[in-house]
Amino acid sequence: MNKVKSSNLGYPRIGENREWKKALEQFWGGKLEKEAFLKQVEEIRLQHLQKQKDKGIDLIPVGDFSLYDHILDTAVMFGLVPKRFKYDGGKVSLETYFDIARGTNGSVASEMTKWFNTNYHYIVPELDRAIPSLVENRPLQFYKEAKQKLGIDGKPVILGPVTFVKLSKGYKESEFHAVVDQFVPLYAEILRELQKEGVEWVQIDEPILSTTISKEEVALCKGVYRTLHEAAPNVKVILQTYFDSIEHFEDVISLPVQGIGLDFVHDHGENLIALKKHGFPKDKVLAAGIIDGRNIWRANLDDKLSTLAEITKVVSKDHLIVQPSSSLLHIPVTVKSEESLDEVLKEALSFADEKLYEVAVLTKGIQIGRDAIQEEMAASTKVIQTLNESSFRYNKQVREAIQKLPNYKVEREVPFHVRQKIQEEAFQLPLLPTTTIGSFPQTQEVRKQRLNWRKGELTDAEYEEYINAEIRKWIDIQEELGLDVFVHGEFERTDMVEYFGEKLAGFQFTKFGWVQSYGSRCVKPPLIYGDVSYQAPMTVKETVYAQSLTTKPVKGMLTGPITILNWSFVRDDISRYDVANQIALALRKEVETLEAHGIHMIQVDEPAIREGLPLKRENWESYLNAAVYAFKLATTSVRNDTQIHTHMCYSDFEEIIDAIKALDADVISIETSRSHGELIHAFEENTYDKGIGLGVYDIHSPRVPKLEELVRNVDRALQVLDPKLFWINPDCGLKTRGINETVDALKVMVEAAKQTREKLRTKHTINL
Repeated sequence: MNKVKSSNLGYPRIGENREWKKALEQFWGGKLEKEAFLKQVEEIRLQHLQKQKDKGIDLIPVGDFSLYDHILDTAVMFGLVPKRFKYDGGKVSLETYFDIARGTNGSVASEMTKWFNTNYHYIVPELDRAIPSLVENRPLQFYKEAKQKLGIDGKPVILGPVTFVKLSKGYKESEFHAVVDQFVPLYAEILRELQKEGVEWVQIDEPILSTTISKEEVALCKGVYRTLHEAAPNVKVILQTYFDSIEHFEDVISLPVQGIGLDFVHDHGENLIALKKHGFPKDKVLAAGIIDGRNIWRANLDDKLSTLAEITKVVSKDHLIVQPSSSLLHIPVTVKSEESLDEVLKEALSFADEKLYEVAVLTKGIQIGRDAIQEEMAASTKVIQTLNESSFRYNKQVREAIQKLPNYKVEREVPFHVRQKIQEEAFQLPLLPTTTIGSFPQTQEVRKQRLNWRKGELTDAEYEEYINAEIRKWIDIQEELGLDVFVHGEFERTDMVEYFGEKLAGFQFTKFGWVQSYGSRCVKPPLIYGDVSYQAPMTVKETVYAQSLTTKPVKGMLTGPITILNWSFVRDDISRYDVANQIALALRKEVETLEAHGIHMIQVDEPAIREGLPLKRENWESYLNAAVYAFKLATTSVRNDTQIHTHMCYSDFEEIIDAIKALDADVISIETSRSHGELIHAFEENTYDKGIGLGVYDIHSPRVPKLEELVRNVDRALQVLDPKLFWINPDCGLKTRGINETVDALKVMVEAAKQTREKLRTKHTINL
């Protein structure tokens, strides 16, 4: 290697106009034949590769593209198909691939959870003592495609065996090393075939090395990568980490690979400190993640070049690769489409394409010298300074409120066991009350009417009447179904964060700033660019209208401060915790306004608390304390007869149970259906003494659950949870589901509640 090279770790799949999403949904809906679908996604994939080539990237990733999820891709590459999908071996069909991800009428989809501390969901591989085999060398296929069709000598990207097994389920912890050993020969075969094809560089992702892992696990990595090097000695492996600093720095940089990829953005400075302290092997390449792959702000190129200069005091330039800190999967595609943004803000943004430009500029700067990019550095410094000095950033009243936080009450007036009796008397709910999480199906017609209103083709009055008609329809449906606690359906809302961001000061929205959340589900995170403040009531009108239509309680529905924070692109000039508390103060006013208008069940959803956990366990306490404080700041000023609900997505609930108890919510609902039994086991070891609803069926799948499944799920939960505190609900909102499947599934859910109540009466286990 005779010069500094530029590299990328992964590119957004969805396309500038979500072409990928549209092709997927047309195929699933039967509107696009299989061959036409595969042709379309191939064209999208090749366009992405060509774009990276045109940006001047030297090491272009291949194999990072996916039809659903790259973890699922890895599983099916090894023939790991859960038994319920009746797989007979060989290459996994496209149909089976999507069945695993989405479920079928007869089989539940595989569990889905968050990719480390991001808002990307991956499909959890199910090992179930299956013997893996290499049924398809995906990295080789994508490498050959790029070379043959575009002349690109790509860098195949593979999820490493240690991380893959760590993120899988179906084995005991004591079996971890043995399970990893099963995969090593298969990875060796992949590398041998890549070597035979003439591949020079391979990126093997092991982000697990940035979490709290043991010395023994690092030693396992040493054995794994020694074997892989011996299998394909001519392939240069970059062992790629991201999202934080690496544990056991000296051990990791000495692993038998040709390159180490480190994150110099989200490492809290630790990787650079360790690099200066311990040095770096002379025979290895350092792939320096210097451009933020997870946020959308333009880099200060002067500062970044200074960091690279510090790195080159330890690592020679001819052993340096410049790249983003992580895959660009987590950010939108390009700023150029955002024609309606204020120019001051737009100039300060950098999406995937712009970050590749920044990588190329810094590569040139460190290769040739600072003077070669003086103009680009000056431009980046100027736009950042202009934004920071603009009126967008600062709100005096908000800053003063943050200074006075110690004056705010953040505890309920009485403890839960006292509130519970007051609320039982107020609401008169049956045993095992049934409800939903918040949203009902957003049909094409709903989206069309909202678009027409935004375009000015519907007046405010016409749009309000349309929304009210939808609310009336679904209040009637809930009455007919026999649900006990209603929701208004959220037909006026787009995304659960976007809706609130549009109504709070300090937020800005893009037109094309979409990112993948799971499958074809894309979200458009807001940009928090200034101080956040309350403008006017955000949810009161629709909620009060819904409540006027029924005698059943209707929940007010809000998104919590930590979820809004974690699902937004957050300003980087002040503390994230200050931003969270600004949001919490704004939500506190909305909660108080709902209560003042007669709404006494208020759900403040925090599905993103768990995903925001730092990768290092030693940093968990400070994060969880801040998250609990922000939630209580938003919710604790209400009366005792106002019931606070919250909703969370499941992931290792037992690890944060103390923090969840500390939220002091009256009722929590948890997304659990794909891993119901595992969560129940958590409650066998950890008591929970407040209201709780474990999602009894999976809303991410179009299948309608069978009655016996739901009864079994409820019965299993009641073995460890108090029936007097238990609620029955789906595991998440129903926005993405069809009307018929939603109604049919809820019928089954309500019937399961009725049957369980009757069983409890028959057994005389509950005093009714």
